[in-house]
Amino acid sequence: MLHATVPPMTLIAGPCVIEDEGLVMEIATELKRQLHGLPLQLFFKASFDKANRSSIDGFRGPGMKEGLKILTKVKERTGLPLLTDIHTPDQAEEVAKHIDFLQIPAFLCRQTDLIVSVTEAAIKWNRKVNIKKGQFLAPWDAKNIVDKVRAVEASHSSKKVDLHLTERGVTFGYNSLVVDMTSFQAMAKFGVPTIYDATHSIQSPGGGPGGKSTGGKRENLEVLARAAFAAGADGLFMECHPRPAMAKSDGPNAFYLEHVGAFVQQILEFRRLAKTLPKLLPEAQG
Repeated sequence: MLHATVPPMTLIAGPCVIEDEGLVMEIATELKRQLHGLPLQLFFKASFDKANRSSIDGFRGPGMKEGLKILTKVKERTGLPLLTDIHTPDQAEEVAKHIDFLQIPAFLCRQTDLIVSVTEAAIKWNRKVNIKKGQFLAPWDAKNIVDKVRAVEASHSSKKVDLHLTERGVTFGYNSLVVDMTSFQAMAKFGVPTIYDATHSIQSPGGGPGGKSTGGKRENLEVLARAAFAAGADGLFMECHPRPAMAKSDGPNAFYLEHVGAFVQQILEFRRLAKTLPKLLPEAQG
């Protein structure tokens, strides 16, 4: 039984990219059904554009205009709040009109103009912001990301943004990533919730056939997610698909939609234990 004092978990789930309206509606409806009644806040995630595909031939999605239209329909029919990626500063204002949680992809986490525009849009429309720590960045260096957001807040009479940082692994040689589990404690010191990206941390970037796509090691997803919550992660990001082998993006890393509910219940238990068991060692100083 879940402990009453543990706050609800943030869960970001959905397909990597909007393949078509029927698919995203299918996934959103099934997620809502499976996760009903659990102590979490679910944000339905799908990207209208995957701007960093390995190959020029990679499927990118329907684009911003059509993508926002489809996501708005998902919200109208399911009532689920939404998350999607923003890639350029000029997209921030329009996306913020429709989307509850604005996300900056890992490759763009140091783009100051993008962070500023997303923060300003979030303040104006009262939106949350999730910034993925790049796979080239040490966890302690993510403080500069937080400082950029806080500087924009200060210029707006100290209006606060609900900012989250996401861990998605760091580059470890060619076509490989590794997750430093101490990263969650390091980034939590910046006063923001931390989210574990269970999908992209198991990628093999450029490791697909002929180097034309990204591979992945789905078999590592469960154990790494459990470890992340034992290490103090606050929330979970996971992409899922009813037919991962047919997914147009990140299929090798996508979790099977039919098992999401059972998996999330396990993670909630790991999270409860991590947040309620007493710490036996003092915090490090300095």
